[in-house]
Amino acid sequence: MGFGEAYALQRELVESRKKGLIADQLLLLEHAHVITLGRNAEERNLLASEEVLSRNGIELHETDRGGDVTYHGPGQLVAYPIFDLREWKRDVVAYVRGLEQVMIAALAGFGIEARQQEGCTGVWVGEAKVAAIGVHLSRWVTSHGLALNVDTDLNYFRYIVPCGLTKPVTSMKELGCGASMGEVREAVVEQFAKVFAFQTEIVQETMA
Repeated sequence: MGFGEAYALQRELVESRKKGLIADQLLLLEHAHVITLGRNAEERNLLASEEVLSRNGIELHETDRGGDVTYHGPGQLVAYPIFDLREWKRDVVAYVRGLEQVMIAALAGFGIEARQQEGCTGVWVGEAKVAAIGVHLSRWVTSHGLALNVDTDLNYFRYIVPCGLTKPVTSMKELGCGASMGEVREAVVEQFAKVFAFQTEIVQETMA
């Protein structure tokens, strides 16, 4: 799904969730090549012009999430939770730590020992970042979320300083894991249910 379409869908679901018209939602998808700028993005962390990005098939979008500059693309699992934190914990830090724990537990199921890193948001294996997090809250309803590099082409990260940190990025594939996107999606859903105490129901599935 293109980033613009997903962004519009998130905003629609956020409004419905605020009104109590729907339950909490979890969108799991892959984007076409796109670089997104968070509210705190610094121009110096974007290493190519919009023209150069366009020539290489990469879109550029500003967003209302927190954080700096991030890349999304094929082979990367993106999770957008539309959660009302008033029904879980009214604690943004606890929510972000929960997202990190989802990724750490899911990766552990594939034999990858990941961790949180003091003073940084996201999930790390050694000194390399395998999952990024950037969120937005409106009246305690969340949007945006996390991105896990499954078999992402890491060459695309050369166009940015990921999240403003001059540290390497990695992927499950680079770490020697051959799990399919479908297997990773299932693991992530299972861990979301455990960490956030949900019962889950698939309401729409459009990919294998």
